[in-house]
Amino acid sequence: MKIKSTLTLLIASTTLLACGLSNQTTRKDPIPKPIQLFNGKDINNWTPKIRLHEVGENFGNTFRVEDGLLKVRYDQYDDFDQQYGHLAYNKPYGYYILRVEYRFVGDQSKGGEGWAWRNSGAMLHGQKPSTMLKNQDFPISIEGQLLGGDNTATSIRTTSNLCTPGTNVVYKDEFFTPHCVNSTSKTYHGDQWVTADFVVLGDSVIKHVLDGEVVLQYAKPQIGGGNVENYDPKYKNDGQALTSGYIYLQSESHPIDFRKVELYDLEKYKDKPQVLNTIIEKVINQKNSN
Repeated sequence: MKIKSTLTLLIASTTLLACGLSNQTTRKDPIPKPIQLFNGKDINNWTPKIRLHEVGENFGNTFRVEDGLLKVRYDQYDDFDQQYGHLAYNKPYGYYILRVEYRFVGDQSKGGEGWAWRNSGAMLHGQKPSTMLKNQDFPISIEGQLLGGDNTATSIRTTSNLCTPGTNVVYKDEFFTPHCVNSTSKTYHGDQWVTADFVVLGDSVIKHVLDGEVVLQYAKPQIGGGNVENYDPKYKNDGQALTSGYIYLQSESHPIDFRKVELYDLEKYKDKPQVLNTIIEKVINQKNSN
């Protein structure tokens, strides 16, 4: 009996150890391979929507691929004329980390507003491009606003800010209705490349990350508020939680280059918070390749 009991205990202990190792392995899930939304060759998997033009019309060859870069240009415009443009990736996502590497270049287009100088954005949880009307200015979405500095030593112009065209969020535990709020980032001057990460976890939390540091965080993204014009009312259901949506890159009158637009799909980890947090930490802290 004593030998049998000892053997039983040994088997039980081995089973527990195996379970522990199995759980440990789960916690150490490898970082998922990033999906290259921009393939460096073309924008075949993207849909342009430019104000005053129909969905799918890339007016003025605004969005183009040259030298392995996704470029936003206005050399075929006579005047910008508030023709705000957006380029939507053709597949929606809900749980992910979006990484973009961007730089502002050149001079602003004739007719661009002063606030739009060195101004662009990555739109998150956006409405489906085919639901945008011809004269609609911005997709209903959460905007990770991208701004560049003016090379003045004393100038402060943060990037990875938040703007809310047709949406609201909860910011610092309060329902937030203003259109924009600045991040805590430093100012990035000149034509330097900047890497911006956006950690998007459904309708729970969104974090803006630069250089491995969270510079802005908010929660509960939802449809609501103003700051979007000429939309179809049936797609603006105020109070509706934004759990997923389309990713857009923006054209607002200043030339910008994107050399990387990649996404880490975290959907399968949404119900594994420990694994999810570990993967997020690894991704945002890994050294970015330039």
